[in-house]
Amino acid sequence: MPATPGPPPPQRHAAVAIIAAGAVLAGWLAAGPLPADQAIALALAIFSIGLWASSALPEYLTALCFFLLAILLKVAPPTVIFSGFNSSTFWLLFSGLITGAAVRHTALDQRWANSLAALMSQRYGSVIGTIVAFSVALSFVLPSSIGRAVLLIPIITSLAGRLGYAPGSNGRTGMLLATALGTHIPAFTILPANVPNMLMAGTAETLYGYAPTYTQYLLLHFPVLGMLKSLVLAGLILWLFPAGPAHPDGQIRRARTSPTPPQRRLMIALALCLAFWMTDSLHHIAPAWISMAAGTYFLWPGSGLTSKRCINEEINMGSLLFIGGVMGLGAIVAATGLGGALVEAAGTYVGLGDGAAWQKVAMLGGIGTLVALFTTLPGVPAIMTPLAASLSDTTGLPIATVLMSQVLAFSNVILPYQSPPLLVAIQLGKIDLRAATRICLALAAVTLLVLTPLDLLWWHLLGWI
Repeated sequence: MPATPGPPPPQRHAAVAIIAAGAVLAGWLAAGPLPADQAIALALAIFSIGLWASSALPEYLTALCFFLLAILLKVAPPTVIFSGFNSSTFWLLFSGLITGAAVRHTALDQRWANSLAALMSQRYGSVIGTIVAFSVALSFVLPSSIGRAVLLIPIITSLAGRLGYAPGSNGRTGMLLATALGTHIPAFTILPANVPNMLMAGTAETLYGYAPTYTQYLLLHFPVLGMLKSLVLAGLILWLFPAGPAHPDGQIRRARTSPTPPQRRLMIALALCLAFWMTDSLHHIAPAWISMAAGTYFLWPGSGLTSKRCINEEINMGSLLFIGGVMGLGAIVAATGLGGALVEAAGTYVGLGDGAAWQKVAMLGGIGTLVALFTTLPGVPAIMTPLAASLSDTTGLPIATVLMSQVLAFSNVILPYQSPPLLVAIQLGKIDLRAATRICLALAAVTLLVLTPLDLLWWHLLGWI
């Protein structure tokens, strides 16, 4: 993905200087109350997050600056700093980029896009609504957010062209954002469909013997944070990225032809991937390694599924550096103990022991949201689940309620860098990071002001608070 265009050089330099100065000041002020490694981690987090959020520098360059500063400042061991490159998410992105290249090389994206476009109304609202609905439905059968993005983004990219929405247009941007967020955000309310969900559930069972059931989790979270939030997402996309009716090209109306041999081989491989992804609870092979096996086959000489220049020219290494940097930052915040310190400080500041039950749940969600800004979304259950017993004692809430309050936090993406799967979708779809930031901020605002109160009311009706 090309770097997101930033401000002109003078403004860019000024923005970098201001963000760097703010990070140094924050680290200096925190050096008293916090240990040295936590103060440095805080300064690094503010510096990196500020640059990623503002696009003052290309995303990959910010990642390189983060790696260099983290090593020079010795804030954590190299194994922690570069742990993002060891994560399955990193390799799922890498193999996803290969899969996308194979889909484009064989023109399978165009074939599927034609089939999907023939079923759609030409109204832009119908297009966005159909994409969001299909993305949510796929979350019930495919447990990997990145897997869903890898499958759908190439199809929707080609579909946008078939419907007459040119690169850079609101129509194409809206369709790709509907896919990127639709495959990810509502899935936080479906227990096996996202990593933070499963991390929270698995750790809670290990530490406290509490394991939420699929139906219990779905009933508590899906009606408001899943279904209603999907409707809000579609509405915000139509508002922020308005576009006229689609104008399908002539290829959509052509008679169907048989798949070419490369397309047939690719479809069989993708069907096998989907089958293994859907049955991971049986064979326990992570989605990343399933995808890597497929990517290796796609690159195999003689397969005819990718071009000879795929690795050297068609795989964007900047995307991989970006993901590695984001995940490395989260690892540093967790390893230094900064995440736990943030939870304790925020809990003391807001007075977690005071107020009604719904206020305590709202405050826990707010604290988790703050943690997610520094550690990315998977950091919320990693940090807050071990603290759940202490938070339960402080608030007087049942431990199950404390645990479920995390969903209020890790389902609310304020900025794209917080969510590795969302970043993968952005990279695969070559979505302008500023456009993704706009929709994330708007959705987060509606979530905090409207959906969270409605969700707390729903919890009350179910007897949880």
